[in-house]
Amino acid sequence: MNRLRTGKKQRREQKLHIVLLAVTVAVLVWSAIHPHDWFTWILEVFPALIGGAILLLTYRRFQLTGLVYSLIALHMIILMIGGHYTYAEMPLFNWLRDSLHLERNYYDRLGHFIQGFFPAMIVREMLLRTSPLRPGKWLVTIVISICMAISAAYELIEFAVAGITGTAAEAFLGTQGDVWDTQWDMTFALLGAVAALLLFSRYHNAELRRIERSRTTFNEDR
Repeated sequence: MNRLRTGKKQRREQKLHIVLLAVTVAVLVWSAIHPHDWFTWILEVFPALIGGAILLLTYRRFQLTGLVYSLIALHMIILMIGGHYTYAEMPLFNWLRDSLHLERNYYDRLGHFIQGFFPAMIVREMLLRTSPLRPGKWLVTIVISICMAISAAYELIEFAVAGITGTAAEAFLGTQGDVWDTQWDMTFALLGAVAALLLFSRYHNAELRRIERSRTTFNEDR
């Protein structure tokens, strides 16, 4: 009976994974149709393509929780939308800027918020499943530190691309004339990481316990 329930849960998980993959691929194809600028599209979408390839290659050996796969898919979609329009010209956020009389298009800020938000849960899962760390203050500290390191590395990549290509990278940088853009980007990444841990840690723990129970049940039934 336990093995039957475990099998049903695994099939539901696999259906979710297929849906997430199909939606992400569909958005990828859409984003590649007449993007605002091909150079910007490549720069923005490349991390999603690399991440997707890694997930596909490791899928059979190391499956992540449904929560983390869902967050990764959403992160990829946000990157692809940014690649299609550029972060400074995303139409919905242009409308918000004009309607609310804002100083800039804030899609770039959303992008950096999720740059902390989604990686926080990926890093949390990897640490809990592959290291002796357990939920607690040290886990939170290390997860946030790694997310900030990722954000800093991305800013350095932007700096390098800007130095190499000059004005060709302007849409990729998305500074929109803000001299404090780098500092704001990293601040939003920090806020994203903290928000993710506050919102999802308890649910994530439950998902991880369910995976552990499924493994135990499977081994007992063998």
